[in-house]
Amino acid sequence: MSAGVSGVLAALEAMHGGRPWHWRPGEAPFEVCVGAILVQNTAWANAERALDRLRAAGALDAAAMAALGQPELEELIRPAGQFRQKAKKLRAFLELCGEVGGLEPLFALPPAELRPRLLATWGIGPETADCILCYGAGREAVVVDAYTIRLFRRLEMGPESDRYEAWQGWLAAELAGVPGWQGAERLGRAHALIVLHAKHLCRKRAPRCGECLLSGRCAFAAATNGPR
Repeated sequence: MSAGVSGVLAALEAMHGGRPWHWRPGEAPFEVCVGAILVQNTAWANAERALDRLRAAGALDAAAMAALGQPELEELIRPAGQFRQKAKKLRAFLELCGEVGGLEPLFALPPAELRPRLLATWGIGPETADCILCYGAGREAVVVDAYTIRLFRRLEMGPESDRYEAWQGWLAAELAGVPGWQGAERLGRAHALIVLHAKHLCRKRAPRCGECLLSGRCAFAAATNGPR
């Protein structure tokens, strides 16, 4: 199966390799963490607007954000939606950082300890935790989401279960067998390509199968568009 995933990634790179992705190598770690929380249940464009407002207010570092009053923090992140809940989630993350002496000491924790600490923090689920691990802490972490399931299900690949852990375990095992797709940067690239493909071509409604290099092996495309 790893050859199958290898072919999928090669096609995704060919289709979307030039598209911009919001988390690049060298991104400020704290900004990644904040963005991973703000993007929950919303489009990245909305999270980015909230990040811009925090940046303009000089509040995109842990100390400055912690010094904000709750109403002020809520107002700054309002464009991200669910701003009251997300403000509480950001507070919970700041408290986690404070417990260990800051973001750097948090990210210096052993992997076996860091992920459970993130998951034990209110408002941080598996997807958010793995985004923080991969893009913020630079740790090897396979991120999966609804886009991952959509793409591989249409290609008739992956586990039957919808559980995050099942999909993460499957994709991690597959990627481990594909040369050149190990390490935090490459795993982050794989996730980025999947998301870009799902947003631009493999959309939930009105997918653009005719522009997809994977359509010849895609059961969904065959069922939707008929034989080519």
